[in-house]
Amino acid sequence: MTVTRHVPVARRQIGAFQVSLLAAATALVAAGGAAFCIDLPVAAWFKANRVPGEIGRLVNLLEISGHSLGAAVVLIAVVTLDRTLRFPMPGRFGAGERAFTKMIAATYLGGLLADVIKVSIERVRPRAADLAGVASWLGTFGDASLAVEKPHAADLMSFPSGHSAVAAGLAAALTWRYPHGWPLFAMLAAATATQRVVTSAHYPSDVACGAAVGLIGAACCLGGQRLMRRALAPETVA
Repeated sequence: MTVTRHVPVARRQIGAFQVSLLAAATALVAAGGAAFCIDLPVAAWFKANRVPGEIGRLVNLLEISGHSLGAAVVLIAVVTLDRTLRFPMPGRFGAGERAFTKMIAATYLGGLLADVIKVSIERVRPRAADLAGVASWLGTFGDASLAVEKPHAADLMSFPSGHSAVAAGLAAALTWRYPHGWPLFAMLAAATATQRVVTSAHYPSDVACGAAVGLIGAACCLGGQRLMRRALAPETVA
């Protein structure tokens, strides 16, 4: 007779996934190091050439996946649409709750780590810096290049980009759960990083290193194994 069964057929090796995140983070750190050489000319160009009108407003929308609230909206949509996930509640913490908790932690841990680094290392944001008076990228660290009379604390928190960290963490969390969508998730994270440079909020090295921090944070959270299930083809049993 013919019997169709649902049985565990594959285990996603989250350990391997974590290794891939750390490898990507290493590449981003290297890219960030190289980007120090182009920080000043890129920042100066975008500061002098603002994106006009509707295009500028469209560029600003690219920030959404790196904004804490925007990432929260995405996660709420995910837990609403994916019936295998559940929001953790008191007295209920099953497999669905554990998976969604990991996704939340993976999204935001990198952003928290980036904030810790920000308060430890001062770097003037491009929008608040006198870029013409800076001899090299080293001059953007500290407060010597400040060009505003009454700077806000955020003006000295350019390195690394917290938005890029959150966007990368969210992309990692979504890829962990829905691996087939990784190109889209990566593009959204890259769009957020681009928006931060175009709007003179960060230098290229800031967003590369911020994304690396986001992936490292995600790698710390996405451990264990996620059981994947699918229907087997009909098999004949004697």
